[in-house]
Amino acid sequence: MKIKINSEEFEVIPCISFFSKFRGLMFSRKKNLLFIFKIKSRQFIHTFFVFFPITIIFLDEAYNVLEYKYIYPFQIYPTQNKAKYIIEIPKKLENVNKVTYICGN
Repeated sequence: MKIKINSEEFEVIPCISFFSKFRGLMFSRKKNLLFIFKIKSRQFIHTFFVFFPITIIFLDEAYNVLEYKYIYPFQIYPTQNKAKYIIEIPKKLENVNKVTYICGN
């Protein structure tokens, strides 16, 4: 599945099941994840056992950016907004203002 953040394209792995959302990037190599939730909700994000910093982007159902945050390993971040999608990218992204869905498998 591909998405475009600002003008840069990323290949993302969708996380739909409870286990894939629970595991996220813990104990894994760098990869881009897209968490898909059935309903918009506030999420509690942590980077316990994620050994690299990541950018987290919170989106509504129309892929509008609600907020984004760059966090380091072993930190906690409670979301400020209810999100339908969350993207985790192991790269520092700044001025995230547009996310576009390109294609899926």
